[in-house]
Amino acid sequence: MNWISNYVRPKINSLFSRREVPDHLWLKCEECGTMLFHRELTDALNVCTNCQNHMAITPRERFAALFDGGVFVEVPVPAPVSDPLSFRDQKKYPDRLRETRKKTGEEEAMIVAEGEIGRLKTVCVGQNFKFMGGSMGMYVGNAIIAGVERAIQLKSPLVLFSAAGGARMQEGILSLMQMPRSTVAVQMLREAGLPYVVVLTDPTSGGVTASYAMLGDVQIAEPGALICFAGPRVIEQTIRETLPEGFQRSEYLLDHGMLDRVVHRKDMRRELATLLRLMTNNTPPVYGDLPAPTPDVPAVVK
Repeated sequence: MNWISNYVRPKINSLFSRREVPDHLWLKCEECGTMLFHRELTDALNVCTNCQNHMAITPRERFAALFDGGVFVEVPVPAPVSDPLSFRDQKKYPDRLRETRKKTGEEEAMIVAEGEIGRLKTVCVGQNFKFMGGSMGMYVGNAIIAGVERAIQLKSPLVLFSAAGGARMQEGILSLMQMPRSTVAVQMLREAGLPYVVVLTDPTSGGVTASYAMLGDVQIAEPGALICFAGPRVIEQTIRETLPEGFQRSEYLLDHGMLDRVVHRKDMRRELATLLRLMTNNTPPVYGDLPAPTPDVPAVVK
């Protein structure tokens, strides 16, 4: 046993050797510049622990934190025609779809799921901004209709999480037709007497805002979310005036009567559980595994 070669040399090498740190271990907050450890950020539901900036989150990550025990079942969505207009910009539309599916691991920009929130059967629809900006195409219209039909079948409320840059240009007028389709679907839900709650996340804009995203019985938004039809830069260039501070952000819209609540992501599950049970005339939710208190049993006074 050589003490120098077995202990001293490895120690010196460890001091001077350069270790490669994987890029995915840390993420920089776009608002405050804080470097966030990925595990810490995941535990915080992709909310910056320093400035509370709500970063993008996928529907699957959201559903895992929203449904009881993180358990949910996907609702099948009919697949539309893949390339109805044979559209091509810098790439062919099928090639762009194929690349995005490989990158995100998702079939399309919207996921429909069913599960329980506060022990109440609920159907949720989540838009994925990472999939071509969450753009609204025929699949998104099919997903909303599938979610509504499943909610009517289960006689349960529907919660929709919007995150989109607008209509999908590769599908042209067929994309714009999803606005009236989704509006009719929401009306079907209303005629069935079932609650429809919309949670607007950053960003929600374009034709999505002009249709299903602003038709909820209750409108909730995450803090700091950009909610608009045309973006602030376009408006400033059009009217040639400087817009107010925080214009088109969720807090601004709440102050001007466009929203009912602005809710932090960590409080969203509790907020929805209370709200949905109230809207369906159910008893208040009971959190944890303890049974609800029996009203017939008198309280013990010591």
